[in-house]
Amino acid sequence: FKAKVAMYDGVGYDGGHRRSLIPPVTFEVKSDVLGISTKMYIKVDVEGGKVYFKKSKDGPEDKYYMHNKILQLVKSQKVHAKLVIILEMEKEKTSRKEFAFEDSKKREGFCQLLQQMKNKHTDKPEPDMITIFIGTWNMGNTGPPQRITSWFQSKGQGKTLDDTADHIPHDIYIIGSQEDPLGEKEWTDILKSTLRGITNISFKQVAIHTLWNIRIVVLAKPEHENRISHVFSDSVKTGIANALGNKGAVGVSFMFNDTSFGFVNSHLTSGSEKKIRRNQNYINILRFLNLGDKKLNPFDITHRFTHLFWLGDLNYRIEMPSSEAENIVAKIKQQQYQELLKEDQLSQERAAGRVFLHYEEEEITFAPTYRFERETREKYAYTKAKATGTKYNLPSWCDRVLRKSYPLAHVVCQSYGCTADIMTSDHSPVFATFEVGVTSQFVSKNDNNVIVSQGGIKFMNCMAILNTKSKTKFFIECHSSCLESFVKSPEGENQEHNEGSLKVRFGSQIELTPIISDPEYLLDQHILICIKSTDCEESYGEGCVALRAAATCKADFHIVLTHHGEITGSLTGSFQLQTSEGKQTEKLYGEHRLPVREARPRASYRATRCQMLMRYASWDAASAAACSQVTDKAVLVRPHSRPCYAVLRADDGKPPEMFDNPLYGSRTTSKGGLRPKEHLYLPEAFPASPKSCETEGDRIPPLPMPRNRSFTCSSESKPQPPTTLQLPNVGKKPVVPSRSEGGMLPGSRPPLPMKSRSGQPEPQPIKPRDYRDSSELPSKGRPPPSLTSQAALEKSVS
Repeated sequence: FKAKVAMYDGVGYDGGHRRSLIPPVTFEVKSDVLGISTKMYIKVDVEGGKVYFKKSKDGPEDKYYMHNKILQLVKSQKVHAKLVIILEMEKEKTSRKEFAFEDSKKREGFCQLLQQMKNKHTDKPEPDMITIFIGTWNMGNTGPPQRITSWFQSKGQGKTLDDTADHIPHDIYIIGSQEDPLGEKEWTDILKSTLRGITNISFKQVAIHTLWNIRIVVLAKPEHENRISHVFSDSVKTGIANALGNKGAVGVSFMFNDTSFGFVNSHLTSGSEKKIRRNQNYINILRFLNLGDKKLNPFDITHRFTHLFWLGDLNYRIEMPSSEAENIVAKIKQQQYQELLKEDQLSQERAAGRVFLHYEEEEITFAPTYRFERETREKYAYTKAKATGTKYNLPSWCDRVLRKSYPLAHVVCQSYGCTADIMTSDHSPVFATFEVGVTSQFVSKNDNNVIVSQGGIKFMNCMAILNTKSKTKFFIECHSSCLESFVKSPEGENQEHNEGSLKVRFGSQIELTPIISDPEYLLDQHILICIKSTDCEESYGEGCVALRAAATCKADFHIVLTHHGEITGSLTGSFQLQTSEGKQTEKLYGEHRLPVREARPRASYRATRCQMLMRYASWDAASAAACSQVTDKAVLVRPHSRPCYAVLRADDGKPPEMFDNPLYGSRTTSKGGLRPKEHLYLPEAFPASPKSCETEGDRIPPLPMPRNRSFTCSSESKPQPPTTLQLPNVGKKPVVPSRSEGGMLPGSRPPLPMKSRSGQPEPQPIKPRDYRDSSELPSKGRPPPSLTSQAALEKSVS
C-alpha cells in the first residue's frame, strides 16, 4: 500500500497530472409541452462534453448537444425544482427548454455538472474562480474510521451538496483537526487516499503544520502547484499561561497567483463558563500569529489577506442552565435550531462586537456537533462524572467555519454542515465549501505602439474619529500591492469630539501612483489604510477600501477602523481613479448593476434602478440598504450569441435563494470580430441607460459595478490622456459571470451581514474605550521566522 501511495504521489495516474474522471449521470425530469407533463431523462457526460435528451432511461442516445451549444441556465425562483436551459440551434437561433427536477438539490447537482463540463473543455489559460473545501474535526484522540468520504463530499446535515456532484473535485482542500492522535504522514496519507478514491486525482501537499494535537493540512490539485507561492505557516499557544500547546492555533498562508489566502485552525479554551477566556484566546492569536506579507506589519491577520478563513473547535457553547439539558435535546430532535442559536455564545459575542469582528458565517441548519456518545449520533452525552462532581457539557455548536474577505471580493458559500456517519469522536466533522474569485498576474492588453499615460488614485476629504484621548498628531498610511511602497499623508488636524474620542481632519489630498494604471488591473486592487500617531508610529486602527467602488465616478467610503480585534474608530472620505485607457477582458465572474425602467402599468411586477443581479458580490450593509425590497427580480443574462432580459419571480418579497447560472461560450465570431449587436427581450422588460454619477450631496453608497470588455482598439489608436475610469455602457455589451477551470457551480446568494438577517439579534452599541488604557496592550509582533526555518518549510512543501 505504501509503495502504491508513493508512486501516485510521485507521478500521479498515467505519469501525469490527470483530471478527475466524472462518470455520466442521468437525471429524471418532467417537461411541460402544451400543458402536458411528460417524463424524460437528461444524461450529462462531463468527459465527453455532451448532454443527451432521452425519452426513456435506456433509450437511444442519438439526440445530444455539445457543451458549447448550452448557452444559459436560468433557475426559477418561484419553483426551486424548475430549470430553463437555453440551447443554440442552427443559424444562431436559440431554443428554450423548461424542466422540473425531483427537487432543488437535484437541480443544483445538474447545474454543477454542467459547469464542470464547461470548465473541463474551456481554453481559458488561468482560472479566475476556484472552489475551496474547508473541514474541521475534533477527533477526540481517536483514529478515524475506515471511511470518511462523506466529509469531503459534503454529505450529512445542514446545507449539503447533492450526490450527483460527488466526483467533482475542489481546487484546494483545507483540513483542520484537533485532538489528533495520528502522525503527520499517516494523516496526510489517509486524506490523499480518500480524495483519490473520490476524484481520481493525486492531490499535492502544499503545507502542513502541527502544534501538539492541533493540525492543519493544505492539499491542492496538481495543476495548481505552480500557481501557489509564498507559503508560510505558524502557531500560537494559548494553553495554561499561554505556554502549553493543548490549546491554541495553527495557520497557513499562501498566494494563489495574485490572490492572498489565510487559514487559521484553532482549538480554544473549553468550558461553558469560559467564554471570556475564549475571547482572549482569539485576541492573542490575532496578535501573535505570524502569517502573510511581512511588509504589512501594521496590520494583523484580519487585514492581510484577500480571503481569510477561520475554522476549528472554537468551544463556544449554548448558554443555558444545566437543568435545561433535556429540553435542549428535545428541541434538537424537533430541529428547532434557530431557537437554540439565540443562546449560542459565539453568535452573542459576535453581535456585541467582542470577537470575530466583520467575519461572516453561513446560516447553521444542522444539529449541534458536540457532545455525542461515541459510535452513535442519536444520543448526546451531556454529563460527565468527575472527582469534583458532575460536569455538564450541553449540546453545542463548538465546531465552526467563519470567513472575512476584502470588500467587493467574490466569495459564495456553497455548503455548510456536518457528517452523520463518522462517529469515532464525541464531535462530528464539519464541512464548508466556497466559490472564490481569484486574480492572476496582470498582463497589459494595451497596444505596444500606444504610450501609456501614468494614472493615479486620489483620496479626498478624509476624516477620522478615533476612540482615544491621546493628543498626539496622526497621519494616514496606505499600503497595497499596486503601489511600489507605502505612502504617508501629511499630519491631520485634531478637533474635539465626544467624550473619549477625537476627530481628525486630513485637509490635503492623498495621491497614490500605482505601478500599473490599466483599469482592468486597478479594479481588482484594494488599498489598506492605517491611522498612525506621529510620535511613535503606533497604529490606532486599520481598514480596507476596494478600488472597484470607484469604477465609474468618484466614490464615498466609510470604513470601521479596528486594531487587534477591537473597534477603534472610523474613517470617511472619497476617492477617485485616473487611469490609462486599456483593453479589458471579460471575467468569468463579476458584479453587475442592472438599470431597469418602470414597467408598463398593466405589468404585475415592479422594477427600479436598484434591482440588480448581486449573486456574485459579497454584500455589505451599505449595499443591502441601497437596494429596494422588490417582489420580482429582473436579471440580466447573456446567452452565447445575444443578450436578453429574463424576469424571475421571487416569493413573498424575500431575497431569492437561487439565481440564474449563466454558461456561455465565446462572444466573438469565428473571424475574431464581435458578434452583431442583437437583443432579445421578454415582454415588459426594457433596458435603460445608466444614470450619471450622483452629485456629492445625493451620493448613494458605492455599489458593485460590472466587469465589461472594452471595445477592441485599432493599431492606429492615439495615446490617450489620463481620464476618470469609464466602462462600456452595460446596456450595450453586457457580460455575464461564469466559471473558470477547477470550480463548481455558484451556490445561493451570499449571506447578508448578521445585523441584516431577520430573526437575528441586533448588535448592541459598544461603549467607546481607549484600547491604550487596557492592561492588555498590543505587543509588538514576533519577528518573522528565520531564513533557515523558511527554507526548511519551503523544502518540506516542495
